[in-house]
Amino acid sequence: MDEAYENFVAGRAQALLRYGYVLTGNPHDAADLVQDALIKLRGAWPRVKNQANPEGYVRTTMARLHISMWRRRRRETLTEAVPEGSYEDPVPLDDALWQALGMLPRRQRAVIVLRYYEALSDAEIASYLGISRVTVRSQASRGLEKLRAAWDPADVLERSER
Repeated sequence: MDEAYENFVAGRAQALLRYGYVLTGNPHDAADLVQDALIKLRGAWPRVKNQANPEGYVRTTMARLHISMWRRRRRETLTEAVPEGSYEDPVPLDDALWQALGMLPRRQRAVIVLRYYEALSDAEIASYLGISRVTVRSQASRGLEKLRAAWDPADVLERSER
């Protein structure tokens, strides 16, 4: 196997898992997403490895796979309790924010993550997700409105002062 590919996977796997978790809101789906994206990268590695940013290829692939997944499973709903108890997520700094983000519809969550976590422009997000820029802006607006209703950053300050 190509050593450069192995080094890339070893060096960036945890960051890609975090990105997948932010996209999906579920550690199991995040792991599946990373695995599928890395499989696609392996097949395209001869074309990608000479480019300056193979991680960009993987993140774009992950975003597209995520959108394809939620298009197929539109009726699926996330639950708070995972049926098996063998895996525990690390506690995020503000659990309420992650819970509020997890309650957003998949498209809104993807737009919010790509805009604020990845700092992409509306045009880039539209290109990644295969939607119009107007849809990006409307989904971001609706998602932020729902986040503001469900999460108050002042609560974080109060808890940290205690």
